[in-house]
Amino acid sequence: MSTIDQKQAAADNTIYANKEDSSNTPSVLAGEVSSRFDAAAAYLVEHAAEYSDYTDAEARKVLWKIDLRITVLLWVATILAAVDKIVISNAALYGMKTDTGLVGQQYSWVGSIFYFGYLVAEFPANWLIQKLPVGRFLSCTVIGWAAIVLLLGAAQNAAGLMVLRFIMGALEAPLFPSCSILTVMWYTKKEQPIRVTLWYSGLSSLFTGIVSYGIGHISNAGVATWRLLFLILGAASFLWGIVLFFYLPSSPLEARFLSDRERYIAIDRIKENMTGIENREFKRYQVKEAFLDWKTWPLVIFSICINVPNGGLVTFAAQIVSGLGYGKLETTLLGMPTGVFMTVSGLMVSIPAYYLRNCRCLLAGICCLVPLVCCVLIKELPKDSSKGGLLACYYIFYFYWGPYPTVISLPMANVSGHTKKITVNALMFLAYCIGNIIAPQFFISSEAPGYKTGYNAILACISIAIVSLAVYALGLKWENKRRDRVEGTGVDMTAEISLDDLTDKEKRGFRYTY
Repeated sequence: MSTIDQKQAAADNTIYANKEDSSNTPSVLAGEVSSRFDAAAAYLVEHAAEYSDYTDAEARKVLWKIDLRITVLLWVATILAAVDKIVISNAALYGMKTDTGLVGQQYSWVGSIFYFGYLVAEFPANWLIQKLPVGRFLSCTVIGWAAIVLLLGAAQNAAGLMVLRFIMGALEAPLFPSCSILTVMWYTKKEQPIRVTLWYSGLSSLFTGIVSYGIGHISNAGVATWRLLFLILGAASFLWGIVLFFYLPSSPLEARFLSDRERYIAIDRIKENMTGIENREFKRYQVKEAFLDWKTWPLVIFSICINVPNGGLVTFAAQIVSGLGYGKLETTLLGMPTGVFMTVSGLMVSIPAYYLRNCRCLLAGICCLVPLVCCVLIKELPKDSSKGGLLACYYIFYFYWGPYPTVISLPMANVSGHTKKITVNALMFLAYCIGNIIAPQFFISSEAPGYKTGYNAILACISIAIVSLAVYALGLKWENKRRDRVEGTGVDMTAEISLDDLTDKEKRGFRYTY
């Protein structure tokens, strides 16, 4: 018997022993379970006799309540985070570069240094996500980065901007891993891509454009327009952090907006994920497994490559559009449709993924072809006579975002074991940082507004992203077939085993989604 089979057999025997030995039952029902148990498994055992007879209609009602609370709270939080992060583009348009004395590539470094803070804080943030109540932890970090945005409105020079942006990046590091963990806690594998697309939407550009356009008309505030931009947006994020503190539960087990029966349904719905909900013991072997698992690295490579266009286009959005010959206020308005294209492209990938089995990588790869074509057109179209065509290509270019939310949902569906899950999450968002750090450096100020080097880099990175998706999908297809041969196709899994804190490699019956 293999090592994995031995560990699985031991785990199964422990579970069944607990169920048969009455001396163990009270501790399970009280939630005083061993660290190997997922907390949700104990809750299902405790309440199965009372609530397991729920109907599909009840489950749909519970899902709707979850969407109205969890997805909406995460959606607003991620939009505000993106707004706070990208507003430097419009701030630069309104005079920040002149007032703070930014020259040469200093503006590029103001854009990049945010992700250095993110990079440094990512692993500590993921460790804290496992140790602390994730909802409360997230809300406190939102309040923290909002305070930094307010301070950006008082920055006087390049050094001040860079220090504050670095700290802001460190404080934002827990955001997306927290959202990912919460999504796994509340949604089935099938439901996850659409929810990730919703809370990871690109609608921040609409909010930024409206606010920037309105503030751009203020002429007698006594404060520079770009400073006012930071102050208003920072205040909005600060208030939302307080809302999250009181209304975002850290897990279904703590969801006061659900009744006991609804809480049981919420947990029972997602047991088929076989990825667990919550376990606060840090397990070193799961960290090692995450690093040695080949499935981690195609996703990391994809995340680096797809974030090169993200880091370049977001940081230089206003400069690219104004370089086509538009004024300041026109540029703020013309930047707004980019968010619509990002969101629509994300839904074009995630909605078919809801209905079609094992097509996420294929749909994401097809969507990647759109920005690939746009990149070539932007490089080749004449700059003087194709103003409208270039603007259209620039908008459609934002289809690069479409595959990202769906690919982010893949480790949610395919990684079991809480420590392994947060480790893979950390690696994914480290890759996100690396892509966004290096991207602005390809946009060389002397090449504005054409940015030839930047577009060449994007062309190469999107091509590599497509290849990484193909490797991931083909590898998982082979792995599923191998498991079918070894285990058979009808492995019977109890709720306790499905929610147990074992990794996907250790769980018999686990099959991967691609």
